[in-house]
Amino acid sequence: MKKLKLIIKSYIPTKVWGFLVKVKSFTYHKTVYLYDSYFINKAPRRHQKALEIIRKKEKIKVAFFLNHESVWKYEVLYDLMLQHPRFEPKIFVCPVVNFGMENMLYEMDKAFEAFKNKGYDVIKTYNKETGQYIDIKSTFSPDIVFFTNPHEGLQDYRYYIYQFANTLTCYVPYSISTFGHEFTFDLSFHNLVWNFFTETPIHKEIASEKQRNRGKNCIVTGYPGFDPLLLNKNPEDVWKNKNPALKKIIWTPHHLMNELSKVSNFLEYSDFFLELAIKYKGKLQIAFNPHPLLRVKLENDPNWGKEKTDAYYNKWINLENGQFGNGYYIDLFLTSDALIHDSGSFMAEYLITGKPLLYMIRNESILDYLNVFGEKTLELHYQSRNQKQVIDFIENVVLKEKDSMKAERYDFVRSTLLSKNGLTASENILNYLENQIFQ
Repeated sequence: MKKLKLIIKSYIPTKVWGFLVKVKSFTYHKTVYLYDSYFINKAPRRHQKALEIIRKKEKIKVAFFLNHESVWKYEVLYDLMLQHPRFEPKIFVCPVVNFGMENMLYEMDKAFEAFKNKGYDVIKTYNKETGQYIDIKSTFSPDIVFFTNPHEGLQDYRYYIYQFANTLTCYVPYSISTFGHEFTFDLSFHNLVWNFFTETPIHKEIASEKQRNRGKNCIVTGYPGFDPLLLNKNPEDVWKNKNPALKKIIWTPHHLMNELSKVSNFLEYSDFFLELAIKYKGKLQIAFNPHPLLRVKLENDPNWGKEKTDAYYNKWINLENGQFGNGYYIDLFLTSDALIHDSGSFMAEYLITGKPLLYMIRNESILDYLNVFGEKTLELHYQSRNQKQVIDFIENVVLKEKDSMKAERYDFVRSTLLSKNGLTASENILNYLENQIFQ
């Protein structure tokens, strides 16, 4: 087909060929849009039919689809369902396919082992010995599916929403939306799920404006990602250096270095943070806790590559007052003293700890991407635009404990982030499901 296109192209004037390509592109995207719109309009009727069927069942099978270990937000909800007499939950680790087979197997094994060690009933959906994928619809036949990630192409198509059109599907964002990108609210996925459990009334309002279905499937429950932070009263000390005199800082750079909003400061600050760890060796320790996609992107970067990336990560692992955080971060958050980051994911989540946080602004254009909620949370951050301001935050806010924004953060958490009914977000979701199914 490629050869045929080249032959045809050689006989057609450049302008005419360019016009035909544009027509093809427009036609394709228009067709996809109309196709998705058709299924979005039909989704409520499909869900109602599925709901009527499972209302007759004694046991409700619930499949949780997990991709990356670090974006799991269903811990408390899963535990509540385990204790419930009528829910049968199970976790399926789904293949992350957008960075090749090696990365897929690495992420799948990593998530599987971590959850198995916690005592979860977890299943791999891909068998690397046989090369076979599990058909969840025939082997488990879920009545409800909870998705972890909304992006088509990130996970194998067998475990994406299009395969579960006749199933009750639910979604909790893997991070609280602080940016106004279309992919945070109006992918076809967001419009096709049965229930999109949103974090705050602000997010519900944004969804009603952005989504093609006007947010009709959005239910405000609070954010389940907060629940482990709120309920964990005895966090494990996961810091390598046990010297109680050292302040504990988490540095968590994003992976968007060269694309989209380009929020990540990693390339400019990678050496600087290692230097900080050495400079303040007797005063603090730093946990390098990057976005899970940062490593694979660095390995594929022509200026980095796998060898340089491995060497850099190993420096953090071997530092006397440094460490590499690679996955579950709840205990890390709860036992830290401060967070330095450029990630929208943690802008609100870390606020629950009550501790100070610094947002690193790479360039001012990033601020244009923030939604209303993001603007409110950024106001509660200390901010940096250069190395000196990072140092000022460490010396004054962290080491000298001059945290002038503490009360303001506390008020925002109580007034905006936490549920007004006193229940956790996971309890609100479970109550909602009970009311819908067990009438």
